[in-house]
Amino acid sequence: MKKQIKLFDPIIGDDELDVLNKTLKSKFWADGSGSNQVRQFEEKFQKIIKSDSNVAVNSGTSALYLALSMEDIKNKEVILPSMSFVSTAHAVIANNAKPIFADIDLDTLCVDPNKIEELITKSTKIVLPVHFGGLSCDLTKIKKISNTNNLTLIEDAAHAAGSSHDGKPIGSHGKFVCFSFHPVKNLAMPTGGLISINDDNFKNITKKLQSKRWCGITNRVNGKYDVQELGWNYYMNEFSAAMGLVQLKKLKKLNKIRQQNAKRYFDELVCDKKLRFDKNCSYHFYWILVKNRDKLRKKLLEKGIETGTHYPPIHKFTMYDKKISLPNTEYAAKSIITLPTHPNLTKENMDEIIKIINKFEKN
Repeated sequence: MKKQIKLFDPIIGDDELDVLNKTLKSKFWADGSGSNQVRQFEEKFQKIIKSDSNVAVNSGTSALYLALSMEDIKNKEVILPSMSFVSTAHAVIANNAKPIFADIDLDTLCVDPNKIEELITKSTKIVLPVHFGGLSCDLTKIKKISNTNNLTLIEDAAHAAGSSHDGKPIGSHGKFVCFSFHPVKNLAMPTGGLISINDDNFKNITKKLQSKRWCGITNRVNGKYDVQELGWNYYMNEFSAAMGLVQLKKLKKLNKIRQQNAKRYFDELVCDKKLRFDKNCSYHFYWILVKNRDKLRKKLLEKGIETGTHYPPIHKFTMYDKKISLPNTEYAAKSIITLPTHPNLTKENMDEIIKIINKFEKN
């Protein structure tokens, strides 16, 4: 039977197996205070993204929730795209705020800064853009809008480990930048996430987030501690950190391979709408917009090629059911096919994917 070409396929080797085995044998598997390998991962990731500080957590969802919890947003509005995984909006709801969905730019599928500006009201508190597929949104415009209107910029960088904007790594721009290290992500762990912090008050913010990720525990000395506010069990475990440290060494190299695969798609696919090539993008996946999506996906699957449809628009889910029109989001959601970019793809895999799509699009 022909081997399936996976949409996502983590890159692991002996290095990952060795550190996981070493961690297992150590019997030191987790620590709410984030010591040992978790601390090491935070420090090494911080050097790469050039943030003021980092706090590692157990998922991208936890990162979003905690970052938003640092701002006083009860009954306030948060502007975000509907073209994202639902966690982006759930984190807003969980913090008792109101998600306000802005339409996207069809050239990038990232939130349109002009639409953000149109939606700002006296109740707006946060702008929450998503770096879709690893391509940075227009942070230059969005930061200017945020600063002009005294809004906090929190970024969803779940797809964007290793991406950059205007010569600076993603993770060094907004007050909070939220990463995911889910097994399908460019930097893969069993489970993990991180909040990068960029603020003059980063030391106090870091301490507060460290407390919030560990059930509100503070001032722990010799087994004694205090709890001053509500917190959760959101800390990163040692297995994830150990694997993350190995993956971090490979991130730049593996992202280069993703970029090479994306360049082939951009140069060779005949689709009307496709993700542009940008050397600053980490290419978590590659997207195309097509007219007969289901038929093309079926053709690809018949040849053992797995694809995706990232994402169903959040504002159309029953829980949200917003009576709003987001024409670009709705068009993209019906037309998008996400293609693999991972480094396990062979030249023959890429040849086949491109050949099938081009033959279908030309007919």
